[in-house]
Amino acid sequence: MGARRYDPERRQRIIDAAIRVVGAKGIAGLSHRSVAAEADVPLGSTTYHFKTLDDLMVAALRQANEGFAKVVREDGGALADPRADLAAELARLTGAWLAGDRTGVELEYELYLAALRRPALRPVAAEWCWGITDLLADRTDEVTARAVVALLDGICLQVLLTGSAYEEEFTREMLARVIDGRGGGGAGS
Repeated sequence: MGARRYDPERRQRIIDAAIRVVGAKGIAGLSHRSVAAEADVPLGSTTYHFKTLDDLMVAALRQANEGFAKVVREDGGALADPRADLAAELARLTGAWLAGDRTGVELEYELYLAALRRPALRPVAAEWCWGITDLLADRTDEVTARAVVALLDGICLQVLLTGSAYEEEFTREMLARVIDGRGGGGAGS
């Protein structure tokens, strides 16, 4: 590759390459060297733009976090409509997200869960949680919104980890219970 004096897109190409590396090899395969090779840039470019691997992972996680939010934004604001069934809309949007780019969804969660071992990623992972909570703020209270986000995280992780099919009706029912404060309908209720 020839030397480039001015390359305003290089930083973004490095982030995109990091996401592809994690998608193909997992977090363990991420290094400045692997990203430089994937981005077709000199190794020094990756360390110039991202001093540490954590810096690079933060940028990649921040970009990957857009997946679910993008599905919500592209839907045209159904969540903001007070007449819409919030549980049904969230269940539908979650299904659309999981049915989309599965590698992207897995990557988003892999980077999100990397925050368990990499404290530098925790603020970005928290941004995702609070961002979705904020999306729900006009429709419910903060405590319920946080519970909804936790429930959706759990359902998505179960689908990803077990390879099972996403069940929209189950998700809608569980979300309705949290949102409406309804308990189960079993014996003794």
